[in-house]
Amino acid sequence: METKQPKKGRALDIFRSPYARKFFSKYKWSYLIGVAVLILIDVLQTEVPLVVGETIDRVAERGFTADMIWQPVYKLAFIAVVVFLGRIIWRWFIFGSARKIERDMRNELYAHLQTLSASYFHKHKAGEIMAYISSDIEAVRMVFAVTIMMGIDSLAIGLSTLYKMVTQIDPVLTVMAFLPMVLVALTTTFVGGELHRRFKIRQQAFSDLSDFVNEKLGGMKVIKAFVQEPAERENFETVNKIACDANVKEARIQAFMFPFMRAVTGLSMALAIGYGGYIAIQGRISAGNFGSFIMFLNNLMFPMAAIGRIINVLTRGGAAMQRLENVLHAQPDIKDWPEARDEGPVMGSIEARNLTFRYPTREKPVLENVSFKLEKGQTLGVVGRTGCGKSSLVNLLMRVFDPEEGQLFVGGREIHSIPLKQLRETCGYVPQDNFLFSDTITENIRFGDRSKTQEDIENAARAACVHDNIVDFAEGYNTMVGERGVSLSGGQKQRIAIARALILDPEILILDDSVSAVDTDTEEKILAHLRETRRGKTNVIIAHRISTIQNADKIIVIDEGRLAEMGTHEELVALGGIYADMYNRQLLEKMKKEEYAL
Repeated sequence: METKQPKKGRALDIFRSPYARKFFSKYKWSYLIGVAVLILIDVLQTEVPLVVGETIDRVAERGFTADMIWQPVYKLAFIAVVVFLGRIIWRWFIFGSARKIERDMRNELYAHLQTLSASYFHKHKAGEIMAYISSDIEAVRMVFAVTIMMGIDSLAIGLSTLYKMVTQIDPVLTVMAFLPMVLVALTTTFVGGELHRRFKIRQQAFSDLSDFVNEKLGGMKVIKAFVQEPAERENFETVNKIACDANVKEARIQAFMFPFMRAVTGLSMALAIGYGGYIAIQGRISAGNFGSFIMFLNNLMFPMAAIGRIINVLTRGGAAMQRLENVLHAQPDIKDWPEARDEGPVMGSIEARNLTFRYPTREKPVLENVSFKLEKGQTLGVVGRTGCGKSSLVNLLMRVFDPEEGQLFVGGREIHSIPLKQLRETCGYVPQDNFLFSDTITENIRFGDRSKTQEDIENAARAACVHDNIVDFAEGYNTMVGERGVSLSGGQKQRIAIARALILDPEILILDDSVSAVDTDTEEKILAHLRETRRGKTNVIIAHRISTIQNADKIIVIDEGRLAEMGTHEELVALGGIYADMYNRQLLEKMKKEEYAL
């Protein structure tokens, strides 16, 4: 998997990320409106201390009548109404835009994941990917919501308040009150980097925990069958403790930041009251100005306390964005070659010329010098021992993994010259694991083409010999199959998976050991239907049972990655080699079962 790693950086790198900028610019006008309204009401709020201070001074002068009290009341009421409406507006635009960014990022991440090759999902587990698509994107959203709101809010209130404290109260008093802010600057220099590091560790622990739960829930039947509940509880406790410790280590910094900011605010207040009270007694400022200054300091408590919150959210978002960029920079191994062209329908002939393939993690080839040719409309049977390379052959045929150039041909064309989408639309694939989605039987069968009618669905189910089973269910075709088809038997899942491929009427049908869970009578019916309904179409059938492929036009036997034998059933039996040995042993097993049944 080719991956371009983004440069490492600090939390502020999130604003330099091309992905973050792309989504932010999409909603920039909404943000501009929200920010403009936020600044307006912040500036307006700083008028409140001045109105109160002026009122105190006028009352102290004893020239303030009862009728005059309504003037400041009207001003304060007007400010309160405007601030109320303004807060609704800026929340709508800023928080609403952040939610849309979250939605768009999640859509893009999911779409990008679908472009990645199978090897990526072998290296990265489901729990890790779920952490990307849930908590990491949530952390980025918080930057575009909380950080922007708090940052602009703190800046607007802070600058406006400082300006009025300096110009309308006393500049020296203002400097005295802000001396403790030096502590904030020094502290955040250390805290930001450390919080960034601890958040990344915490997210990795969350990924591991999610993956553990996802895997164990999927294998709950096996856990119960082997009575491993106590052992798995202990394993979970271990993984959960690691996640808990990572969260606690991050929380320690957060637990420090808020009290620290409150302490700085309290220190500023103490200096302001001490020095401000002194100069008020001397008459350098009025009592009303002194009261206004204290209110201004109260206004600044939020910006000062918000610094810790901003650092926390910004650091989390920066670390999360780096993790997301690692995914978004990943490129698929398997993609269209420059010479790939859509030259019309792909015919069903298949040819392998000295096909050799090895997985990146293995030294020994899984397939070596395999050659055969299958004409359109023929059926190819593939047999061999477990792990000999049968499934690898069909994975190469669909370019789940990439063969070397000039080794595999479909419809007379070199496989890389066919666009991936067209190649895979040519094939109908029934994998070994028979994966079904947590949906109705109807939706699972028509998964490849949602336009198929109920009649098409039922015809495909009949061809797969599963229609009678389906109609016996209380909900029929509307039966929910559960996660991975948990409510169905192995044979039912296999046959529904076959129906899902048959409904597409593909030029090439690939069955990868897809009837192993059904009895021999049902298997014979399915194969008979295939011979009837797929005349003129190509079939590739991988099987362990000789009965599954004995009527194939051509059978190849793969042994340790090499093509050991090739021919028809009769030819291979007469050859007396690996195929004949497999056939005789399976025939003997069948006879023993029949004797036992009698």
